[in-house]
Amino acid sequence: MMPDRTDLSAIAALLRDVARTIVMPRFGHIGPADLRTKSGPLDPVTVADEAAERALTEGLRALFPDVAVIGEESVAADPALLGAVAGPGPVFVIDPIDGTQNYAAGLPLFGLMIALVEDNRTIAGLIHDPLRDDTMLATSGGGAFLLRGASDSAEWLPLRVAAPAPLAQMIASVSWQYMARAEKSRVLGSLAALGQTPNLRCAAATYRAMASGHMHASVSRRTLPWDHAAGTLIVEEAGGHVRRPDGEAWRPADIDGGLIAATDRDTWHRLRDALYG
Repeated sequence: MMPDRTDLSAIAALLRDVARTIVMPRFGHIGPADLRTKSGPLDPVTVADEAAERALTEGLRALFPDVAVIGEESVAADPALLGAVAGPGPVFVIDPIDGTQNYAAGLPLFGLMIALVEDNRTIAGLIHDPLRDDTMLATSGGGAFLLRGASDSAEWLPLRVAAPAPLAQMIASVSWQYMARAEKSRVLGSLAALGQTPNLRCAAATYRAMASGHMHASVSRRTLPWDHAAGTLIVEEAGGHVRRPDGEAWRPADIDGGLIAATDRDTWHRLRDALYG
């Protein structure tokens, strides 16, 4: 199942509607009663995450009744659902609010993401920014675009990653939270070689920054599909290079092998060698 522009526009409209009606009205108003943790204190979920995932799930099922749908919160409740991403059939993977820590704290850096996965490959991905009210999207082999506006008047603006930069000028987001102690020590001890190492606490914002040419690379250890499937496809279709640290292709079912995304192949190798060599 390869979605066309009509399909992508419909999904983008759904993301926009859920952002406007569920996510943004609660932004800045999340209190203790609206917040709980899942795997630990650094893994929060809010009532807005849960409500947004329900709405996105219902909307996708209405638009594409023959396609399975899973989301971050549904998998938290039933981990067996995660197996669908490795299966042969198409499945939508939802991150209802990526950057929940930021969202709950009232920090304006979060997004909504949907990826379409088939046979353990991402074939379409969308990242909506509720504050900018626009959506980055891509299909496999079809390029990456910024979709601005709605309906027939929408603009489809091509996306392109930044030009390569030397290590000393490289802006790379390095998320080391889930690295084992030895890997963490090795990577953190190598960061001085890079120009800047911001951690936005939001994969949606990080991949949007890469796809629009404002960041050169990102490094992650835990690679759950709702965090990375949409963004890695958008970055690749914008000209970037994405691989696991061992050089193998990353697939949505690879949830803990690590992931490096960079502006091109040479940048990827220079960054991997600097951090892991």
